[in-house]
Amino acid sequence: MGWKKLSSRTIWENDWMQVREDDVVNPGGGKNLYGHVHFKNQAVAIVPLDDNGNTWLVGQDRYTLGAWSWELPMGGAPLGEAPIDAAKRELQEETGLTAAAWTEIMQLHTSNSITDECGFVFVARDLTEGETAFEETEDLEICKLPLAEAQAMIERGEITDAISVAALLFVASGTPSLP
Repeated sequence: MGWKKLSSRTIWENDWMQVREDDVVNPGGGKNLYGHVHFKNQAVAIVPLDDNGNTWLVGQDRYTLGAWSWELPMGGAPLGEAPIDAAKRELQEETGLTAAAWTEIMQLHTSNSITDECGFVFVARDLTEGETAFEETEDLEICKLPLAEAQAMIERGEITDAISVAALLFVASGTPSLP
């Protein structure tokens, strides 16, 4: 039968997201009140790789977690912007790196039980170092390290961001054919 939306109302909204409450009929025929977080941006993440097998992480204090987080360089792309354009901007802003070669390696949904957010992950190669351009909300620590060490950080529970974990493990597995 699938899900059927009976009605919807916006509970809260800002420039980045909208929280809705939907009256629905679930696949089993029962009625439910379902929370839905709609993001007004797409997530973009970048796995920068140099010729020596190194990558870059950014560390920051994440307000929502109340904790420090090591992650890939990432950010948001307004829904009308091409994810690759946002990825190029975010890589430069957060690490100072620019890349001559880009490969999209995956699309994923960050928490599909409550949100429609879609994430795009790119590998960036042929890197050139430059200056960062942090946003006002960013106080980042940048770390260049071997890809194998990033994988070990995941195994030790030091990287917990879902997009970062998925992307780094995918690349470390050798699954993608990268230029």
